[in-house]
Amino acid sequence: MEGLLARCRVLSRLATHSPQLSRSFPQRCQHCAPGRGQRLVLSRMFQPQNLREDQVLSLEGKLGNLICKSQRLMLQVGLILPASPGCYHLLPYTVRAMEKLVRMIDQEMQAIGGQKINMPSLSPAELWQATSRWQVMYKELLRLRDRHGKEYCLGPTHEEAVTALVASQKNLSYKQLPFLLYQVTRKFRDEPRPRFGLLRGREFYMKDMYTFDSSPEAARQTYSLVCDAYCSLFNRLGLRFIKAQADVGSIGGTMSHEFQLPVDVGEDRLVTCPSCSFSANVETLDSLQTNCPACQGPLTKTKGIEVGHTFYLGTKYSSIFNAQFANTHGELSLAEMGCYGLGVTRILAAAIEVLSTEDCIRWPSLLAPFQVCLIPPKKGSKEAAATELMEHLHDHIVEGVPQLQGEVLLDDRTHLTIGNRLKDANRFGYPFVIIAGKRALEDPAHFEVWCQNTGEVVLLSKEGVMELLAQVQVV
Repeated sequence: MEGLLARCRVLSRLATHSPQLSRSFPQRCQHCAPGRGQRLVLSRMFQPQNLREDQVLSLEGKLGNLICKSQRLMLQVGLILPASPGCYHLLPYTVRAMEKLVRMIDQEMQAIGGQKINMPSLSPAELWQATSRWQVMYKELLRLRDRHGKEYCLGPTHEEAVTALVASQKNLSYKQLPFLLYQVTRKFRDEPRPRFGLLRGREFYMKDMYTFDSSPEAARQTYSLVCDAYCSLFNRLGLRFIKAQADVGSIGGTMSHEFQLPVDVGEDRLVTCPSCSFSANVETLDSLQTNCPACQGPLTKTKGIEVGHTFYLGTKYSSIFNAQFANTHGELSLAEMGCYGLGVTRILAAAIEVLSTEDCIRWPSLLAPFQVCLIPPKKGSKEAAATELMEHLHDHIVEGVPQLQGEVLLDDRTHLTIGNRLKDANRFGYPFVIIAGKRALEDPAHFEVWCQNTGEVVLLSKEGVMELLAQVQVV
């Protein structure tokens, strides 16, 4: 932006000496108007809207596939678009929300010492064969051969790759540990029945962290640290969650927990104890067990969507790849490992599933693609004179509330009524919708402010709007 403004200033000086340039310059220099170049307008957003039910069904196949509220809403308002079974185009609103979520994850992971890396999605077969997971997970792996006949899979997870990476670093000392290495990347899984949109796909985004410690005690401390960071993340998002005892499955290890959002469409069956903090996936319990193993109180059943999973791995992988370090006695020891996943795209969809109404998307406030939507009057209406007031309000917000730069969207589709645009805004779930109606023509002007997450509607002056929005938190 600074380079663009500098170019505009140069052109402005040159324009005084060149009539031809002077005539063309006003069109080139629109970015110099205060706030004007920063306006984000809805008409220019690449966002398919108002898809008919029959169009949605043709994209997803069968009616039974749309029993999931988040899938239906994300398709209808154009947050996602199917590319192939279990694979989706993530459109601009969704990418904005996902980038905010990744920033929050980065904050939580780096606060506990996480270091961000990025490993290849293409994973050599020999790494998986070394741990026998090439055979164990055979059907789940999307496998391929290159032109030389070498076998690979598209990684659903990266335990093998990261352990081989650390093992390749010779002369590691206990003083360098723990390592908390994490990435946010696309993952691939050959799901037999992709369904529920982003909740169960073949291609998805995940945050996976792998930790390397010098002792079992230190590894358990790291395990608790990461679990606490997950709790902090879900609390910041305002999502009610259950941390449940879980099966280690094909990942392995000796301890595992799932982070679940309780909701009826969830595929996991959970039990919780109202009398104490115990909760578990039913897979970990005897099928006849009805009482809490911790306090013997009655267990309550519920369903959930798994959005995070943690594992204490011990030396399962470090022993295979010889990931060693020099201990306090100068002897080589195997690193104690843990792995920790967060389903990034799944959290987005699960949050929409939990928070939304049947017709309208509701986001965790921090993840809303845009915090504010401004709706000026319809062109040609009695209130049309307030259009300029709304544009001025936009510029005052952008300039006076720094954290909202890039967070304010102007619905410039003034050929539509305010009511139609308000209906769209309600469906998209912007936390704040501000309307310039009849009261905007008063002196002083008052704007109608819809606080979507609380259901409140208030009339505020420009100063009142600024005071309200100054309190908005963004990532």
